[in-house]
Amino acid sequence: MSDVRQHADDIHEQFSDHLDVDVEDVEERLTTLVDEYKVPMDEARRSVTNHYLEEAGLDREDISSGDSEAANVEDVDEPEEWIDLTAKVIELWDPRSDSVAQVGLLGDPTGTIKFTKWAKSDLPALEEGKVYELRNVVTDEYQGRYSVKLNSTTVIEELDEDLEVGNDTSEVEGALVDMQSGSGLIKRCPEEGCTRVLQNGRCNEHGEGEGEFDLRIKAVVDDGIDAHEVIFDKDATENLTGLSLEEAKEMAMDALDTTIVADEIREDIVGTYYRIEGPTFGRYVLADDVEELDGPIDGEELLIKARSM
Repeated sequence: MSDVRQHADDIHEQFSDHLDVDVEDVEERLTTLVDEYKVPMDEARRSVTNHYLEEAGLDREDISSGDSEAANVEDVDEPEEWIDLTAKVIELWDPRSDSVAQVGLLGDPTGTIKFTKWAKSDLPALEEGKVYELRNVVTDEYQGRYSVKLNSTTVIEELDEDLEVGNDTSEVEGALVDMQSGSGLIKRCPEEGCTRVLQNGRCNEHGEGEGEFDLRIKAVVDDGIDAHEVIFDKDATENLTGLSLEEAKEMAMDALDTTIVADEIREDIVGTYYRIEGPTFGRYVLADDVEELDGPIDGEELLIKARSM
């Protein structure tokens, strides 16, 4: 079976319960994009999927990839993956939108993760303190914080058991040695529920859009042994740099160039030593508490001081 045909079969299976569409039609659309317009397969698949979503009047969360796999919270490090979780409901929060039925925090022995359950999914309510098997949930990401979404294809099964929840807080101490691309003044997709960063003015799911400005830093902190990827969200970036989102927008407008913001931040923070504490999501540490240090910490010196007290 050809690669195009396999992708066509996958898409057809996703929509077979929603549309009367032939797999040959799906394959033809993919072939046109890949062979005639030289579109990469991943982008072609997203484009064709979006076409059928629009035709069926569905959102992406309404369809399943059909191949969800069992995972732990610590395994979640990519958006748009379909997984099965066994987790305990740690907290429930008040939804900020009528489109959300429930929002809160799930946990398993490897850590915690935010969840959102859409109102239109018509799923049973989750209760704090109870453990559930959640099959067919989709992962999402916002400023390095991964979450899962419960949708109309999700299956919820309450389990008569308890589950120990692990602590996923990390502390990193070292020199901030690099600031990665995607830092500074960025734009996010304006569509409700979508927080993806626009690449060249385009969201991978919703296409071209004006976007909404945001501020963040994606940094690498070296503790002398390992390099840690750290994300500072808007609040953490403003606190670290003293530069507000509005000031960053004015700076970019004056220069007619958004990259000036990242350049300015890079000059201020690269080479500086910090102690950073925050939750770990996938490979990222999210900066909640940040303290600037004078320089490298000498562990031997601290031990001598501690013993002399």
